[in-house]
Amino acid sequence: MRHPKNSKKIFADLALEAAGAMLAALGIVNFAVPAGFPMVGISGISLIFHRLFGTPVGAVTLLLNLPIAVFCFRFLGRGFFLRSLRTLLLASFLMDGVAPLLPLYRGDKILAALCAGVLTGLGYGLIYARGSSTGGADFIVLSIKKLRPHLSLGKITFLMDLLVVSAGALLVSRSLDRLICGILVSFLLSRVMDKVLSGVSAGKLGLIITEQPRAVAEKIDALIGRGCTFLKAEGSYSRREKPIVLCACSSRQMFRIRDVLKETEPSAFVIILDSNEVVGKGFSGR
Repeated sequence: MRHPKNSKKIFADLALEAAGAMLAALGIVNFAVPAGFPMVGISGISLIFHRLFGTPVGAVTLLLNLPIAVFCFRFLGRGFFLRSLRTLLLASFLMDGVAPLLPLYRGDKILAALCAGVLTGLGYGLIYARGSSTGGADFIVLSIKKLRPHLSLGKITFLMDLLVVSAGALLVSRSLDRLICGILVSFLLSRVMDKVLSGVSAGKLGLIITEQPRAVAEKIDALIGRGCTFLKAEGSYSRREKPIVLCACSSRQMFRIRDVLKETEPSAFVIILDSNEVVGKGFSGR
């Protein structure tokens, strides 16, 4: 018998995938298509066919995805493939059957590009975060990510999408303005998607070099309720042992710590670093 908590998680995952697919469909159909500028990924290739031959965007996206999905199957595994196929079918239906029923934006091109980039970035980010994808270029992107894990999904997506956007601008619109809008959409999509994937639990990491590590840790605990970690280091010039206080917290909390230490521990040397993700007790779940 399936555990109730597992059923709730499955339902939540499906709801977020559907929300992501709907956001992506709105960005493409309701903003990119009426504006006439090139879009990114396999959807961008589908838009080229749509503008040249009038074919439905969702159906062509589905057809183009199938051979790519088969080719990338061995890199991504059966479970991911089946989840992505489910999301792909849903996204295709929403693009052809639901999004066209909603109002199409025919206003300023820059505003259309901003909306298309943000909506599709949010949509794809939600889908990726649930361990799925919309297929096509996503399969290629995630296969490259598996081979080159140090590259971010946003960077890989941006480089690939530039090729599709350039092709769309040259073959269909032949307009520099629309090419620029297409590049803007690609940039926004990659940035928003990376923010959704890693920025939800992003924060700051503080390295505090001080002669009073326990006093500093007690102040941090009293100020924001966060524990610290003591590290031992050695100064390269003095050859003396230097205690370091390490603390991970949110951006707002870190700047509160910085301001307090400026007043109470002016001799402390504080290094503040960006932390893309913090996982563990007191932060996001594992």
